[in-house]
Amino acid sequence: MLVGFRWGSNSINRDSARDNSYKKNKNGSNSLITNNSNADACFSVEDEKKELYDLIGLKNVKDNIEEICAFLEIQNKRKNQNLAAESQVLHMIFKGNPGTGKTTVARILARILYKLEILSKGHTLEVERADLVGEYIGHTAHKTREQIKKAVGGVLFIDEAYSLARGGYKDFGKESIDTLVKGMEEHKDSLVLILAGYRDEMETFLESNPGLRSRFPVQIDFPDYNTSELLKIADFMMEKKQYYLENGGREELGQVIEVESTKHRHSGNARLVRNIIERAMRLQAVRLTKKSHVTREELMKITRRDIASARNTC
Repeated sequence: MLVGFRWGSNSINRDSARDNSYKKNKNGSNSLITNNSNADACFSVEDEKKELYDLIGLKNVKDNIEEICAFLEIQNKRKNQNLAAESQVLHMIFKGNPGTGKTTVARILARILYKLEILSKGHTLEVERADLVGEYIGHTAHKTREQIKKAVGGVLFIDEAYSLARGGYKDFGKESIDTLVKGMEEHKDSLVLILAGYRDEMETFLESNPGLRSRFPVQIDFPDYNTSELLKIADFMMEKKQYYLENGGREELGQVIEVESTKHRHSGNARLVRNIIERAMRLQAVRLTKKSHVTREELMKITRRDIASARNTC
């Protein structure tokens, strides 16, 4: 389940067209490759931008991406008119809590940069510490270089990147950071590296290496969703699954979101909503199996009682 959500049946159809482009690596690692599949061939750069703009919330994120895209488009036009064109280092830091859309935006951005002919493939390789750090001297550099090699032409997205700097001086994570820095320079025109994670932890991570911050000129903050935005996300989830929340159920979900956001520093954002809805769907199924006859309407409706019963899983 993606954690960036948008309105409209066209968006849902486009998501379905791309479902087959998500696959695990053959070597069994946790890294995930998002392909620029044949389904994308009919989409223009404006289509890809619209997918970004249709995401719920994230105004600051959209503004930042728009600035980058506008600059790249104008530099292309300057080049076509034999004017001096500035290059732009596109390595980025995405800072924010889980469930705020960082991975989804990275995937859309890769496709936009492909349509702008900045990246040759437009795929996204999603990795974590285990995909980069080895178990003995020399193993880490090899693993990291292999991931860089697979990501060339697209975006290398490292979630919880700050974990690479944990473990002390002798930890192999430092070797991975050094290899990534070297790879950034070697493939600066064919690879975009995005490091993502919690806001405070990413700040500490950037301080761990004196030259690291300057290598990531684009730093984007992903704010938590507010209650209204999370309810819109819930509506989108339900629409996509062909369910809907009755009015009382929506009110109940809003109350759960308000309570959980005050109880926990990291409430889960869209993931919290997804977990509640999926539990409510299972509880609805249990409720309906006890009836001798079930209508189409009942099969689609999630009640206030379903949501209330699901809230203890938060």
